[in-house]
Amino acid sequence: MLLEGLLRTIPVSLEQGLAYGLVALGVVISFRILSFPDLTVDGSFPLGAAVVARLITAGIHPWISVLVAVATGFIAGCCTGLLNTRLKINSLLSGILMMTVLYSVNLRIMGRSNIQLLTVDTLLTPLEQLELPRLVPLILFFLVVAVGMKAAIDLFMHTQLGMAMRATGDNEQMIRSLGVNTDHMTVLGLGLSNACVALSGALVAQDQGFADVGMGIGMIVAGLASIIIGEAVFGIRTVARMTLAALAGSVIYKFIIAVGLRLGLAPTDLKLATGVMVILALGIPALRGKEKEGKLHLRGV
Repeated sequence: MLLEGLLRTIPVSLEQGLAYGLVALGVVISFRILSFPDLTVDGSFPLGAAVVARLITAGIHPWISVLVAVATGFIAGCCTGLLNTRLKINSLLSGILMMTVLYSVNLRIMGRSNIQLLTVDTLLTPLEQLELPRLVPLILFFLVVAVGMKAAIDLFMHTQLGMAMRATGDNEQMIRSLGVNTDHMTVLGLGLSNACVALSGALVAQDQGFADVGMGIGMIVAGLASIIIGEAVFGIRTVARMTLAALAGSVIYKFIIAVGLRLGLAPTDLKLATGVMVILALGIPALRGKEKEGKLHLRGV
């Protein structure tokens, strides 16, 4: 019976892992590429959900709603970058400030703390109406979106602009001496990062059937957990492998959470379990004296 229950969690974990994998891809850009500890993620995820929910319920086409949500996420990330580069506010504090501001912004956008989408047509409605098990077309849809976003990031990071962004995170002084404006690279990178996160929020809201102002709490920790798990399997030698690790890690992370719930883990303890997982993953190398490995978690590539 337990084995049967665990097998049933695989399709659900795959769907959710791919949907939230976009968050992990966004965190890869900020944490891995730019070495920027961006906490805006906890605000830009519900921002994407809030924008898409408000527009769809107002009668705007779902595709247009999603594009607007992605654009607002990009703007939010750029604002964090400007706080850091123009106002010289600490990177960590910049993200915290923007995350705090976005909480009120999201409430303003929605007009209340929660908007339900069960009675309106969303981007996923045609897929749910197919004469197939509900999860099959949804898994394929999220797979196409996640792989497409991964491929786009891989291609971008191998362009001249992408190489400059990677160099900004790896050695800011060196790339600045070559004439690259590192402030612009930071702002652009954070914008792209939070655009990915907002896209995830917009799609997850339509998948779950609601947008809630608190749905982004702990999202940055979940994204980090996904990256750490994935990198333990695939490593981080190249950008392509890094983005693959983020997506695969997100699926594995969701499966671990599902297994934990099946084994009796209280839903209220999920954030605690995730936090402990990340602490152990980040702390064990340092405890073993591998300081170099510990520092790699905030280095550019």
